[in-house]
Amino acid sequence: MKRRRFLFIAAAAAFSGTARAEVTAWQSDMLGGTVRVDMRGPQGLAQNVAVRIRSTIAEVEAAASLFKTRSTLGRLNAEGYLDDPPSALRDLLRLAGHVHQATDGRFDPTVQPLWRALAEGRDTKEARAAIGWKRVRLGPPVRLDDGQALTLNGIAQGYAADRVRRLLFAEGYAQTLVDMGEFAAIGGPFSVSVEDPSLGRIATRRLDGNAIATSSPSAMMLGTSFHILGPRGERPRWSTVSVEAESAALADGFSTAFCLMTPEEIRATLRHARSVTRVTAVDPAGDVSTF
Repeated sequence: MKRRRFLFIAAAAAFSGTARAEVTAWQSDMLGGTVRVDMRGPQGLAQNVAVRIRSTIAEVEAAASLFKTRSTLGRLNAEGYLDDPPSALRDLLRLAGHVHQATDGRFDPTVQPLWRALAEGRDTKEARAAIGWKRVRLGPPVRLDDGQALTLNGIAQGYAADRVRRLLFAEGYAQTLVDMGEFAAIGGPFSVSVEDPSLGRIATRRLDGNAIATSSPSAMMLGTSFHILGPRGERPRWSTVSVEAESAALADGFSTAFCLMTPEEIRATLRHARSVTRVTAVDPAGDVSTF
């Protein structure tokens, strides 16, 4: 099963002179979803930037996609080791380790064998025994313990959005919203709707140079299990969690982990996670809390 994602960039840049604004549109598949880029600006610059966006997205996909068997992550999962990981994968593993530590292990990329066992309707005993981020050697070389495999789906889309935002900022775009399921803004303000699969819109948030990501455990089911899996058997406590942070990657990872955490645990995490500015969570009864 695939989560459908969209990348939509509405960019307004400050240009000298009176160059006529053009629109360049590009669409492709990335990390298991549909990617769309829509840029507004002088045609020459937009074409150049679109090529670089394509390259950036391709780099992240080549490093971290689970949908491409020849990706670097695919090779790591198949072989159990990787001598020379590319920079994008090194970044993602570092970010994953940071969020894992900050959330007392709730964010754990080693749940991938469990995810597959549930998706395929197999017994989960061996998959559960393989879970444990601390058994991953980040190297280089990167080495997995016996039976382990990683998923970076809870952070890779946000990381890609951050990379595209940095590219656009370097090119002088001043009012830009990158939407890849996770939102990353340059400037603003932009209004972003937070939606729950059952309740619909639960909040509207304003972005101004920051990022937001939303996770909903029931957005995808693995048989009778939610697609967000607790590494120690935790079940989701929230129907939807939305996190505002400095980066989309961190917002992405924290929103995944917070689905498994109590209000007290979320508050304790926020006392140390200074990059996170606000959390919006809705429980199964439809009550909305803000932290």
